[in-house]
Amino acid sequence: MSLREGPTGRITAVSSDSSHRFSKPNRASITLLAGLGVAGDAHAGATVQHRSRVARDPSQPNLRQVHLLAGELLAELAAAGHPVAPGELGENVTTAGIDLLALPTGTLLRLGPEAVVEVTGLRNPCLQIDAFQEGLLRRVAGRAPDGSVVRRAGIMGVVRTGGTLRPGDPVGLELPAGEHRPLERV
Repeated sequence: MSLREGPTGRITAVSSDSSHRFSKPNRASITLLAGLGVAGDAHAGATVQHRSRVARDPSQPNLRQVHLLAGELLAELAAAGHPVAPGELGENVTTAGIDLLALPTGTLLRLGPEAVVEVTGLRNPCLQIDAFQEGLLRRVAGRAPDGSVVRRAGIMGVVRTGGTLRPGDPVGLELPAGEHRPLERV
């Protein structure tokens, strides 16, 4: 797929939760705060907020402030017998019309009228996905022919410019200068 800059997709759902639960309820809007993440979300903060990462080193920078997931993946999962609604995989922003997994590290996503999120890497799906729906983990993580791990459960980013997001808002992108680095697990 070739990537192009400018408006490429749209937001189909926004979700947040003040508690550390697997799924996040949909909202009419969410507000992104520069350097922190989604206002009121359990994963917002300048340093890591995911429990497993806090246990290892609570002073690490939070590279997982915002979780974005392609709505096309939800349609694919439903067709395979795994109906999953927006927000149920823990994402904050569900999109349509943009191949999030094809973006290079450092891509700037322009979300809605003012927010900017810098893409930091891939979400690493965990066993909680199978606790949510048995067999779902193998649909969002697997192995490529060369043996490398393929992660399809969305991307993570940090908020560079805050703003309010709503379903229907546009998603644009600005690719980083120089050589593009593929997304890795963060």
